[in-house]
Amino acid sequence: MPKIHQLRPSDNEKITINLGHVDLGRIDLLVRDGFYSNRTDFIRTAIRNQLAAEQEQVAQSVKRQRMEVGLLDLTRADLEAAKDRNEVLDIRVVGLARIASDVPVDLALATIGSIHVLGALQASRDIKAALKDRIA
Repeated sequence: MPKIHQLRPSDNEKITINLGHVDLGRIDLLVRDGFYSNRTDFIRTAIRNQLAAEQEQVAQSVKRQRMEVGLLDLTRADLEAAKDRNEVLDIRVVGLARIASDVPVDLALATIGSIHVLGALQASRDIKAALKDRIA
C-alpha cells in the first residue's frame, strides 16, 4: 500500500454553506470589529475549534474504521506493484486520495477493490466512472 502523507494547510477544498441572516450579521460584526480578518477566517477558526473539541472522538472513529489520515497518492507504479503481488487495495482515507492521471482504467479495476474517502477523491472522470460501484 502506498504511504500516506500529511496534508499541508494550503491543501484546501472549497465548500458552500448556507447561514441565516442573523448568524451572518453576527459574523460580519466580529469581522468589522477586528476579531477576524474576514468571514472565511471566522468560519475556519470555528471549524478548527470544533474539530479540536471533538479530537478524541475523531481519533477513535478513525481507529475503529481502520482509516488513514492525510494524503494518499496512488501512482501507476503503486498499482502495477499491487497487480504484480495479486493484491487488491481497499482504500480508506480521511483527507485526500489522488489517483494519478496516467493510471489506465483496466489497471484501476484490477487493483482497487474499494475506495472510502472522507474528504476528497481526485481521479480522472474515466477512473471515477469505472470505479463508481466501488466508491463509498
